[in-house]
Amino acid sequence: VYASSIVPEKWRVLYSLNPMAGVVEGFRWALLGTQQSISPLMIAISSIIALTLFISGLFFFRRMERVFADMI
Repeated sequence: VYASSIVPEKWRVLYSLNPMAGVVEGFRWALLGTQQSISPLMIAISSIIALTLFISGLFFFRRMERVFADMI
């Protein structure tokens, strides 16, 4: 997996929309001890996107729960 430092600066916000980008950077920093620090903006954006996806999935499941078994 490539480091986020090779992503051009103008594309980093778009790159951080991937919820796993912050997780991968955190593991890279913790396990490999990379010199670059973790961008708080990347962690915040990734966390917000992950939380938004989780909540929207939860609402969708709650709405479809009654007919979910019939669909499968």
